[in-house]
Amino acid sequence: MYKILCYGDSNTWGAVPGSEGRYDRDSRWTGVLRKELGDGFLVIEEGLNGRTTVWEDPIEGFKSGKNYLVPCLETHKPLDLVVLMLGTNDLKTRFSVTAYDVAEGAGTLVDIIKKSETGREDGTPEILLIAPPPIAKLTEYEQVFSGARDKSLGFSEQFKRVAGERGTYLLDAGDHVRSSEVDGIHLEREEHEKLGMAVCGKVKEISEKAHST
Repeated sequence: MYKILCYGDSNTWGAVPGSEGRYDRDSRWTGVLRKELGDGFLVIEEGLNGRTTVWEDPIEGFKSGKNYLVPCLETHKPLDLVVLMLGTNDLKTRFSVTAYDVAEGAGTLVDIIKKSETGREDGTPEILLIAPPPIAKLTEYEQVFSGARDKSLGFSEQFKRVAGERGTYLLDAGDHVRSSEVDGIHLEREEHEKLGMAVCGKVKEISEKAHST
C-alpha cells in the first residue's frame, strides 16, 4: 500500500462553514482523494481544528502542528507521502505574523519530516506542501482574523518560495478552490471535491515518479 498522511487543520478535518458540523467521510477532500486513488493507496486523515504550523496558541492550547508532528509520523510509519496543508490559523490576530512567517513555519515542519526517518526503510517520505487558499470576506471570525484576508493573498508566493528552497512538491490550493463566503475560512462541499481531485492528480504524479526510479 502507498501510505499517505494528510496533516492539516479544520479544512482537513472537514469543518462545515458557519457551523460546528463536519462533512461526512466521503465528502471531505481526503475522502475524495481516497475514492479517486482506489486500491493500492491508504489515506490517513490527521486534521485538527485550529492547528497552526509552529505557534503555541495561548487561548485554545494544544494546537501547534510542530509539537504533534513527530509522534504522528512515528505512529503511522512507514509513510510514502506526507501532504501538509497548514497556515490559515497562523493568521489569527493573536500571533501577529506575516505570510512570510507562515510559510517559514510550514518550512520548519517540512524540515522535521525530512529528518524523521519515517519513510520506507527509515528513509524520508515524499512531501506535498499545499498553500492554503486565500481567506474570503470574514464574518463571524472578523475579530479573530483581523487583517488576515490581505495577508493570505501572499500564501501563493511564499509557499512557492519555501517549496523551492526545501525541494518539495507544491500544490497551490488557491488555483483550485475558494474559501466559503459563509465564514471566510472553511470550504464548501463542492470545494472539497475540487481540492480532493487536484490533490489526487498530484499524488498520482508523485507515486508514479517514485515507482519509476
